[in-house]
Amino acid sequence: MEMTLCFPLLLLICSLSTAQHQTESDNEIIPHGKQAESQGRGPTNVSDRQQTGTQDIHAVLREMSALLAEQRVEMRHLQRENEAQAAKLRELEMQKTEVDKLKQQLQAQAAELITVNTRSNATEGQVEALKRDGEGICSFIKAQTAKLKELELQKTEVERQKTELELQKTELERQKQELQAQAAELITMKARSNVTEHQVEALMRDGEVKQVAFSASLLASGSGHVGPFNTQTPLVFRHVLTNIGNAYNPNTGFFIAPVRGAYHFELYIGAGGHASHASGAHLVKNGGQTFMAYEHQPSGFGSSANGATLLLEVGDVVFLRQWGNTRIFDNENHHSTFSGHLLFTM
Repeated sequence: MEMTLCFPLLLLICSLSTAQHQTESDNEIIPHGKQAESQGRGPTNVSDRQQTGTQDIHAVLREMSALLAEQRVEMRHLQRENEAQAAKLRELEMQKTEVDKLKQQLQAQAAELITVNTRSNATEGQVEALKRDGEGICSFIKAQTAKLKELELQKTEVERQKTELELQKTELERQKQELQAQAAELITMKARSNVTEHQVEALMRDGEVKQVAFSASLLASGSGHVGPFNTQTPLVFRHVLTNIGNAYNPNTGFFIAPVRGAYHFELYIGAGGHASHASGAHLVKNGGQTFMAYEHQPSGFGSSANGATLLLEVGDVVFLRQWGNTRIFDNENHHSTFSGHLLFTM
């Protein structure tokens, strides 16, 4: 590019030198005799030559300007090409880096493949040995499979027996509760049947008993709860306040009618608050439930009461039975009581 720029400059210098040299030659060639003649028109020729030289210079300058413009365009074009080549060069360098990385990966994979081939060759002998022992292994596997199936059957049988035992356990609990209820009923019937001959004879001697009354509280002393129990349980009121006629037994909690007549009974139940356990009891005549007192509150203290008038025959038994899964509170203030008295005989 520098050579291209220098060429117009050299051309301009050469043109100027040639014009000067030609002027000097023309002056030397003209004879002395004609100098006087030529002096008359000398200024005109010099002026013509100068004008011609100036025109040449302008032509050369125009040509140089055109060449310079072309060189600028070419320089911009070459600059863009250089930038494009530099970008391609950077891309090629990145590709070269990637190729080197892939080459390293291929080398590592080749090394790994060699290792795998080595291990494969080593295991071929083991495979052959396993093939030779294959029949024995198959037999062993079949035997183990048969044992596994047998164990699965045994497991299923154990689960079935476990379920059956759970059902039997549930049934046993139910039967146990029924037995407890029957035992309570049996106690009641036994109490009725245990009316001694002495009592009967005493009643027969006395003829007609006209004064019968009792009142008792649940706990003999102290403070606390009775229950809860899984099943209904007879209550024994041990703190006896009044027992006219001795018809109430503080050891069993039973009132046995000494004479046929109308009797009035009252029951009061103390209820200590509890989220899971209420307080309740039935008034029972000869095993059959009549009226009930029931109270349930999650906290604090409450109470419930009820009463009934019953027609009793001689030997009929009346008592209170605590409801299942309940508890009853009593203390020295005697919140839980059982009372009764003869209204009139019949």
